[in-house]
Amino acid sequence: MDWKDKTLLITGGTGSFGKKFTKIVLEEKQPKKIIIFSRDELKQHEMKMHGYDHPSLRYFIGDVRDRERLIRAMNGVDIVIHAAALKQVPACEYNPMEAIKTNIIGTSNVVEAALDAGVSKVLALSTDKAVNPVNLYGATKLAAEKLVIQSNAYAGGRATRYSCVRYGNVVGSRGSVVPLFLKQRASGRVTITDARMTRFWLSLEQGVHFVINCIEQMEGGEVFVPKIPSTTIVDLAKAIAPDIEIEIIGIRPGEKLHEVLISEDEARNTVERETMFIVKPPETLWKRDMYYEGQSLPDGFRFSSDTNTQWLDINGIKEFVAPFEELFKQGKLEG
Repeated sequence: MDWKDKTLLITGGTGSFGKKFTKIVLEEKQPKKIIIFSRDELKQHEMKMHGYDHPSLRYFIGDVRDRERLIRAMNGVDIVIHAAALKQVPACEYNPMEAIKTNIIGTSNVVEAALDAGVSKVLALSTDKAVNPVNLYGATKLAAEKLVIQSNAYAGGRATRYSCVRYGNVVGSRGSVVPLFLKQRASGRVTITDARMTRFWLSLEQGVHFVINCIEQMEGGEVFVPKIPSTTIVDLAKAIAPDIEIEIIGIRPGEKLHEVLISEDEARNTVERETMFIVKPPETLWKRDMYYEGQSLPDGFRFSSDTNTQWLDINGIKEFVAPFEELFKQGKLEG
């Protein structure tokens, strides 16, 4: 795929993923244009002031809740990366309709606006919390996934294709536990909710390159899942704050002990490749020949953070966290 003649739009483009994606794509792919679509003028201004002032960049104020604004923004766009979401679990629990309006209705607006504007590819970002969800955030992302995948049926004979990527926690992203542990370290005490907890982890760079790879190969209807390592939350705390007291404060409402990226039920319809899994659409309501190369998974397979075959030890975690240590020292790490 030649990116040089493509116009991209990133919803939630001022977030951690949006900024890193913009930087890497500008350096490696040189697209014709990248439109940063977000609702906060201050974050757009700050992004521009912090070096994101390339001639190919455009800043477009708008909210995914506003379908008409999305249609206007997508005029002439080839590829949409849908990263906008309310993602803080406690905030979504306390403001349920706001989470629904942004994560579900907003995704529906992105889907319909892309179809109306003739966008070629839409790739939506999802999360491990969408699998067997126990909180509203996970439930909204599950609904968003279903909206995106089944919207391939709406496209009919048109060119628009919809797919998702689903991955785990991003090290050091806005709202992640890494900035929290770095701040708590100074107090001499780090808090974790449950010592048994495990999580999937990947870096922002890994997430961005995975998304680029999926855009290039998507046919429409897939959920792409990267093979990524797990870590225990205790090892994460020890890597960031060695020899510091760890206080167990109890699991929070809507929090899981372990996360799942592919459930046993989904595994029946999933193929495995060297670096990823592809969850195929359960039923194809659109008439297209689709073939997904890969190995079928064994009965009962489950890609879970506690039974993962890849693990980060404390030294491995330190390598992930090192760039954020430096940002923290400089006072530039977003919490």
